[in-house]
Amino acid sequence: MPIFQIGNYYKMIRRKLYSLVLFAGLAASPLTAGDVASFVDLGFSDDGGTYIFAQYGVEEKTLYPWADLFIVNVPKNDFVPNGRFRYTHNIPIGPVQDGSGALMHLISNNASMTKQYRLDFLTKGIPLFLSLQNGQNPAGETIEFRDFRHDLFYRAELVPSFDYSNGGLRSSFYINLHRTDKNGATRSFRVGTPSVRRDKITSYTIKRVLINPKNTDMIFVIEMTRERSKNEGDGPDIRYMVEALKL
Repeated sequence: MPIFQIGNYYKMIRRKLYSLVLFAGLAASPLTAGDVASFVDLGFSDDGGTYIFAQYGVEEKTLYPWADLFIVNVPKNDFVPNGRFRYTHNIPIGPVQDGSGALMHLISNNASMTKQYRLDFLTKGIPLFLSLQNGQNPAGETIEFRDFRHDLFYRAELVPSFDYSNGGLRSSFYINLHRTDKNGATRSFRVGTPSVRRDKITSYTIKRVLINPKNTDMIFVIEMTRERSKNEGDGPDIRYMVEALKL
């Protein structure tokens, strides 16, 4: 094959690859139906007693980027005082952009809080479980996973509850957690606050289980699907929360 034909051949290949990359980028962009948040594990404090996480996304109708930031007291399984932050930018994003800029703005504007609770963005949670499924679990679910570093086996059952008694949906859940060590000794925990009822949440799914590097605190990352009214659009409305456990 002459040299000029080889050059044209590779140009054609590059054009095809560029088209595939561009298509993949557009397919993964936030300019899709629905209001789907992205979860971000930001880390623990050095003693493991405090955890920080975030979620961000883009408003479906306005294309405004938004972000939420949360600081959690792990033993209490509750937010620290004034530990919830939200920011929505008032300018739409451009093509193939996401809402991560809103999150960076939120983190930088609340640096004093992260310093106050000695949070370390380098002390990430160690993943013990990661769900790759995109399905909803309105009937609950049971998962099993291992901590190979400490030879521990876990079984977690998410138990949801739905209330339609007042003409609208309110729901809650809790998690039954069972741990077995290498000698067969077991211990059980109940994680969550079933007394807290959330409006219009149709399903809860365990997406991740994280543990701090000292193996003293566990985080369940829960994906929530919200029921949308007709004027809100056709796609899913997905947000994240966590349940924290002192082991």
